Amino acid sequence: MQLASPLPHSRVSSPSRPATHRLRWPPLWGVGLPARTLAGVSVNPELAGRRYELPEPYVVGREHIRSFAKAVLASHPTHFDVDAARAAGYADLVAPATFPAVLQDAGLQLLLSDPEAQIELSHIVHGDERFTYERPIVAGDELRAALEVKSVKSLGGNSMISAQTVLTDAAGEQVVTASATLVVRATPTESE
Repeated sequence: MQLASPLPHSRVSSPSRPATHRLRWPPLWGVGLPARTLAGVSVNPELAGRRYELPEPYVVGREHIRSFAKAVLASHPTHFDVDAARAAGYADLVAPATFPAVLQDAGLQLLLSDPEAQIELSHIVHGDERFTYERPIVAGDELRAALEVKSVKSLGGNSMISAQTVLTDAAGEQVVTASATLVVRATPTESE
């Protein structure tokens, strides 16, 4: 099976078609584009330590869980059938493992819309996402989300933002910790 290369400056070869480009390290970004330069990091490094909290709790509904499960192709009966969830020992429908991404995204939207962040939205790539559970999320949970920017690092003219979102229930108990890394590429500008 032939896989396409994810890198623009390389090509996967096959016996019938030799590679015309070889992977170079470090990559020569911008080769052939002499009129463009990188303006540098566009993210405010002082974001580290900043917190963003959702203003209202998020009440997890059965239809939220069912819709999300369909969207991510999760087919376990505990996501769709209340009786199956209760038979498995849960109070109600159980959210799929990646469901916290819904609340994490809401927190990230607060970060990205902060004018002091200085983030160009068209330059963002989602680099990593992880979830650490204390307990499963079930229908009826009332969750609060607080996102904290853990670090802002510069790497080759690009920025990497590490953020952590903690979800807590109505009793204030931690339910899930969601970690994400955003890569913000440097802004190309026209040279004179």
